[in-house]
Amino acid sequence: MKFLIDQDVYRLTIKLIRDLGHEVTPVKDVGLSTAADETILDYALNHKLILVTRDNDYGALVSLMRKKHHGVIFLKIEPRYVDIVHDELKRVLRKYSKEKFIKSFIVVEPGRHRIRTITYS
Repeated sequence: MKFLIDQDVYRLTIKLIRDLGHEVTPVKDVGLSTAADETILDYALNHKLILVTRDNDYGALVSLMRKKHHGVIFLKIEPRYVDIVHDELKRVLRKYSKEKFIKSFIVVEPGRHRIRTITYS
C-alpha cells in the first residue's frame, strides 16, 4: 500500500511501515510540512495515499465535516506505548486488504483498533 505520513509520526513508525513493504511518502518530501490538514487530505486523496497521522483533528474533518479522503490511520501513540501500538499497527496492516483502508478512518491504539468507513456525498 501507499501511505502519506504526517509530520507528527515517529521515525520508528515510518521505518516499521517501510519494513513491512509499504511505500511511504512523508509530507515534508512533497512540500506539505506546514500545510493545513485539509490540504494534506486533498493531496492524499488526489494521489490515492492513505494518510498516517497522530493528529486527532483529522477525525473531526472526516467524520463530522465529511471531508473527502482516501483513508486515514490515526495513531493514538505516546512514547511509552510505541511498541504496543506498533504491534497493533502491524496486525492491522497484515490483516486487512487495501480495500478495507479506502474511505476508512482507522484508530490504532494500545492493544486494539477500530475501523469506521466514512461516507460522504
